[in-house]
Amino acid sequence: MEKLEARKAAMKRFETMINTADSNLAKELVADDAPFYTPASPTPLYGGEGYLSVVHWMRQSFPDVQWKLEEMVAEGNIVAVRWTLSGTHKDTFMGIPATGKHFSTSVMNFYYFNDEGKIINDIAAEGMIGILRGIGALDK
Repeated sequence: MEKLEARKAAMKRFETMINTADSNLAKELVADDAPFYTPASPTPLYGGEGYLSVVHWMRQSFPDVQWKLEEMVAEGNIVAVRWTLSGTHKDTFMGIPATGKHFSTSVMNFYYFNDEGKIINDIAAEGMIGILRGIGALDK
C-alpha cells in the first residue's frame, strides 16, 4: 500500500513537472533510460529531458497547453491516469496552420515505475485525435 501511495504522489508531482517543464523534477521522477515514443520524434526519446522535449514540442503550437490530472488508479508498478489536456492552437501543429481555436480533450496514460519509484515507461492512449478535432482539423 505504501508504494502505491508513493506512486500516486509522484504522479501529482509529475503533473507539476509537465505543466512547468521543470527539468529538476524530470530528473527526480523519470529514469534516465526510460524510452518514450511520440509523434514528435521518429526515434524514442529518453529520460526526463526526452519527456520534456515533448512538452516543449507541444508548447510550440499550443503555448498555453496544460495537463490536469483528473483521476488515477494504481496497482502493482502501474499508475493509470486520465488527464484533461487543453490549449490554444497558436502556431503550426503537424503541418496544420494555427487556427486560434481552443481545445480540451481527455487522454489516458499508463505509467510504469521501477523499484526506486521512477517512471520507466509511459503508454499513452491516442489523444492526438481529440487535439485535431478540437482545432478543427477533422470533422467531428
